[in-house]
Amino acid sequence: MFRQPPTLITPLNFLLMKKPTIQVIYNNSCSICRLEINHYKKQNTDTIQYFDLHQDLPEKFGSIEKSKLIRKLHVSDGDKIYIGVDAFKLIWSKINRYRFLAKLLDYKVVYFLATYLYEVLAFFLYLKNRKQINE
Repeated sequence: MFRQPPTLITPLNFLLMKKPTIQVIYNNSCSICRLEINHYKKQNTDTIQYFDLHQDLPEKFGSIEKSKLIRKLHVSDGDKIYIGVDAFKLIWSKINRYRFLAKLLDYKVVYFLATYLYEVLAFFLYLKNRKQINE
């Protein structure tokens, strides 16, 4: 009987290996949220999975209250759940076109300003979409 030789991982094979995916939970009923996520979906990255919070969610998100999911963007990398600006940073780090934005958030001042702006916008979007909590 023949035994297969072990597979060697060459630098090219390493680069072609599938990268770990992240899971994005978003509110498809929110027109602004949907527009943003649909834009990211067009970037053709197979490292991001998208889930509408009104559909079946991955198990790790099941324990999070719907009001919190509606209030802010949530992303998981398998080990940890990222929320808000940190969630955007993780998404941007997976999309070539937006990697520079993820790097910009490494600067504390930029991160602080982005977080403040996100919180304000998220609050108003939440007010607009809060009727969905009981649906």
